[in-house]
Amino acid sequence: MLTHLSIHNYALINQLTIDFTKGLSIITGETGAGKSILLGALGLVMGNRADLSSLKDTEKKCIIEAQFSVEGYALQELFEELDLDYEQETIIRREILPSGKSRAFVNDTPVTLSVLNALKTKLIDIHSQHQTMQLSDVSFQFSVIDALAKNQAKIASYKRGLRTYNKLRKELKALQEETEKSKEQYEYNLHLFNELEEANLKEGEQEILEEKLDKLNNIEEIKLNLSEALGVSINEEIGIQTLLNSLEGRLQKISSFSKQYEELANRVMSVKIELDDVVTELESANEEVEFNPNEIEELNDRLQLIYNLQKKHSASTIIELQEIHASLSEKVAQVEDAGGIVAQKEGEIKDVAKKLDEVAKMITTSRNKVIPKLKKELEYLLSELGMPNARFAIELLSSEEYLSNGKDNLQFLFSANKGGNFGELKKVASGGELSRIMLSIKKILSENIQLPTIIFDEIDTGVSGEVSNKIAKIMQDMSAHMQVVTITHLPQIASKGVQHYKVFKGEEKGVTTSNLKLLSDDERIREIAEMLSGKDVSESALTHAKELLN
Repeated sequence: MLTHLSIHNYALINQLTIDFTKGLSIITGETGAGKSILLGALGLVMGNRADLSSLKDTEKKCIIEAQFSVEGYALQELFEELDLDYEQETIIRREILPSGKSRAFVNDTPVTLSVLNALKTKLIDIHSQHQTMQLSDVSFQFSVIDALAKNQAKIASYKRGLRTYNKLRKELKALQEETEKSKEQYEYNLHLFNELEEANLKEGEQEILEEKLDKLNNIEEIKLNLSEALGVSINEEIGIQTLLNSLEGRLQKISSFSKQYEELANRVMSVKIELDDVVTELESANEEVEFNPNEIEELNDRLQLIYNLQKKHSASTIIELQEIHASLSEKVAQVEDAGGIVAQKEGEIKDVAKKLDEVAKMITTSRNKVIPKLKKELEYLLSELGMPNARFAIELLSSEEYLSNGKDNLQFLFSANKGGNFGELKKVASGGELSRIMLSIKKILSENIQLPTIIFDEIDTGVSGEVSNKIAKIMQDMSAHMQVVTITHLPQIASKGVQHYKVFKGEEKGVTTSNLKLLSDDERIREIAEMLSGKDVSESALTHAKELLN
């Protein structure tokens, strides 16, 4: 509920402060007095775009502040989603600076215009004649039916399922496209994979093969040097072993004379033992060395295979080839297993679709239950509002597609005249008829769901007599469930308000300004009398005004 509105330096307003209460509030005033300025200010504070033309004094900033009592609106979750501090008395402030920049705050937290627009739908509904075109919007028509059918939880569940369904379908499409693309490369990838599979490469294999081949390619030099090394070591006359034996014998003879000689003899013995071991290995190595042309050929072939694979795959090591082999294995397996993966995804989609169908069916059932009631109530209210022959043809048409709010298409047709053909609202209903239809819908909704504050902006234009009394009664009934503010030119409606405000023009320092005041009982009688008879108020007009107020 809107409880307070403060406007500073906006359009024709210098400074204006107004408090609102529950029930029905009336705003009246002459044409051009500034009623539209109030709506413009409210629009700004709720997120409409602004420019410097909004400023009365372009050297000062414009500030518009609205306070709402939001207790009972169940907005805590929305405030959390918008990352706002929840306050039962929420204050929204909009500032337009002389530079043209705009700032907005909710409970002193800076916010964007998108946040204000998200709050707007929950806090205030400014309704004018041109907005009746919303009646022809199918999504609005569905929202009315679903509100009466209490479908909010079902539709929320359906939308969650629909998001999952669309996500799975998108994944399936991507999987099918990838599979198709992979199939084109499958034969080539399979050839590359088999080639690497048959190669059966081992880590470190290349270095071992290159070492072996290098050894075999130098076999003659190796054999020669090994033979000569053995000759140097074991020659009976000048071989190292013979000389070491002689050296050891000499030192052994004098080792008993000194510890130094003994240590030298022991060291020579160690050298002799090590040399004996080396000679043994030399003999073994010499015996193993033999020229084998077949082995050289095999090694060359194996290495050439590795080099060819490395060149083909732009790899420099066997490890890189093994990684490529693993990647090819995945690509080949993806194509070979694609049928199973696609079938699994299709199964998931089928399961979700089954649940969606169940929820959609429940939504359709509850819609069909309330449509006759909605039709009956609308036709009754419109009859009361001077349209006794108004008829509606509201029908749900089943759809095979998953739509945003179920599996129904809606046909919402209207006929204003007896025996007339049914047609779309925007084609067969006049502006005045659309206003009365919208008023009737809002009346029905107010009795079934928690609506925000509603402001009617002269939707009673072109209406008079008993119909105006009926409109006033409907607004009065609505105000029992919600806060209603109406801008009107009709005294019958103005007399039904709990409080009555008048918009008027004044002058300050030679400059025209708009003002708003809460009327006292006497002032209210005078205002309604003027609405009845003009500026020259007659006694009969005053008497009539008092009768209306009573």
